[in-house]
Amino acid sequence: MAEEKKRTRRANGESAIYLGKDERWHARVPMGYKDDGTPYRRHLTRPTRRELVDEVRRLEKQRDEGSARQPGKPWTVAKWLEHWVQNIAKPVVSENTYDGYEVAVRVHLVPGIGRHRIDRLEPEHLESLYRRMQSAGSKAGTAHQAHRTARTALGEAVRRGHAAKNAAALAKPPRMEEDENEVEPYSVDEVQSLLLEVNKRRNSARWMLALALGLRQGETLGLRWSDVDLDNEYLKLRRNRLRPKYEHGCGEAVPCGRKAGYCPARVQVRRETKNTKSRAGRRAVPLPGPLVVMLRSHREAQARERATAGNLWTESEYVFTKPLGGPLSPNTDYHDWKRLLEDAGVRDGRLHDARHTAGTVLMLLGVPDRVIDQIMGWEPGGAARMRARYLHVTDPMLKEAARKIERAIWGAPENLAVDKDQDNEP
Repeated sequence: MAEEKKRTRRANGESAIYLGKDERWHARVPMGYKDDGTPYRRHLTRPTRRELVDEVRRLEKQRDEGSARQPGKPWTVAKWLEHWVQNIAKPVVSENTYDGYEVAVRVHLVPGIGRHRIDRLEPEHLESLYRRMQSAGSKAGTAHQAHRTARTALGEAVRRGHAAKNAAALAKPPRMEEDENEVEPYSVDEVQSLLLEVNKRRNSARWMLALALGLRQGETLGLRWSDVDLDNEYLKLRRNRLRPKYEHGCGEAVPCGRKAGYCPARVQVRRETKNTKSRAGRRAVPLPGPLVVMLRSHREAQARERATAGNLWTESEYVFTKPLGGPLSPNTDYHDWKRLLEDAGVRDGRLHDARHTAGTVLMLLGVPDRVIDQIMGWEPGGAARMRARYLHVTDPMLKEAARKIERAIWGAPENLAVDKDQDNEP
């Protein structure tokens, strides 16, 4: 049967199929709207009507599923990543998350895969990038950060119809080897050595909050006196101190020639604190009696510093401040920790190792898992995974387990001695 040779009209919003003067079949498929609000239609042409109908149906299915390419010139990976990180991610994620995304995009992803068209990017392109990164000296964790960033950015591109698939979701990141230098929490003896040293220092309670209760650095430095209830012996955690970020304030006419953080007229462009984003992070933590005493003493010492400083004091309401008031810098806090370890004669370690120590001590004391999760601020859904990561089985715990097995199977040591004496009798 000959194909009909007349223009077929459809209702508004439906595809129009017609035979053109060139004796080929044409279709106009509505695909949505452009950025300026005008309708966007895709033009298709095939030699036969049957071929054209099949192609129209395929394109309509892509449109309805949200996987069809959007109007305009296709995005390159570089163009999309730069747009995504600045205009989509930055307004909605935390400052620290944005910093991680921005570095991964600028340092690794754009130079490595930026020239590809986003709708033609393949998993193999990303896997090749990860191998090149490791060959150049990057750790597997750095490649994983780039992989997570790409997966998030390309997922958004798929949702918006700029690509049909998320290549990063299909790519295999490099294997994360178990860390040979696995975290070893500080022993009770080491904690006591640190306690002797912190008692000689300013802001001594700051370190015991980390070692005894496992508070994160941002949580401790963001703590305000209104969050501390010494009468009822608990504190509330509801905000984190952020790392400062600066821009030059010297002006382009007379540049200082230094990095922004060392500019004499530097301008702080990041807020001091942000509210804890998770419900588990916003929590009440009980204070042991000695820590209550330390915090009372610390508050009195801070009052004396304020009186001595007079007009030079910067009021901030923070529990832990600089000698003239104002919030402590996380960088200064980190170096204070390193000096504390050295002066106490305790092995070197990360500041975050104090959090591992606190969690392990809680487990050693037999504190129920649910209470440990509350103190440490772990979400219920991921608490088991976090306990596996932070709670370490120490040698004394293994030896105690061996002694319990001995008592259960062989009986008390004195019974073993009696049995041996009986065996030696003639």
